[in-house]
Amino acid sequence: MQRWLKVLFFLLIVKPVIVLVIGLNVFQRERLPRRGPHVLVANHNSHLDTLVLMSLFSWRDLHRVRPVAAADYFLANRWLAWFSTHVLDIIPIRRDGGGSRRDVMADCRAALAAGDIVVLFPEGSRGRPESMQPLKKGVFHLLKESPQIPLTPVMLRGLGRALPKGEALLVPRNCDVAVGEPMRVGRDSTEFMATLETAFEILAEQCRASAWLDDWQ
Repeated sequence: MQRWLKVLFFLLIVKPVIVLVIGLNVFQRERLPRRGPHVLVANHNSHLDTLVLMSLFSWRDLHRVRPVAAADYFLANRWLAWFSTHVLDIIPIRRDGGGSRRDVMADCRAALAAGDIVVLFPEGSRGRPESMQPLKKGVFHLLKESPQIPLTPVMLRGLGRALPKGEALLVPRNCDVAVGEPMRVGRDSTEFMATLETAFEILAEQCRASAWLDDWQ
């Protein structure tokens, strides 16, 4: 039942809104994983980010996509908690620093062990539109004991202006999604984070080129 709630929500509500209101250019869509275990990492400017990322998957694969989300926000009340856990099927994570790092990542590890695709935002929280915050090392610590599990970086452009942080009104806007090449964490956290930052920079440049073409045309 939960699987079909998720599928119906995205087919009947999310995808029509994206097609009719937002408009989305997706580059290298074929790089998205079809199955797990896999980690998807993206920049974070809007609550639309999670919905757009999940909408890129077919209804057959959608039940395997598990976004990591802040427990203090998405479990804040009974209705939102039910929607977040039964429809979005989030992996709630505490941001208050409680528990050890292993405890914080336990549910993510369990999802990967079950063959799921885990969606992470390494900035940690939503930032200003078209501006990335420093990346945190949580994704490295999640995968350092399972270096065979790949991760794929994804750059989102325009969603922070379509639905900015703190706003409830959706603004029609053309947005871009650029999917990077799969990579692995390696042994050195500093080297890995530098590689991930470079990957995001390359994808951001691709999105900027798309925006320039839209303006020129």
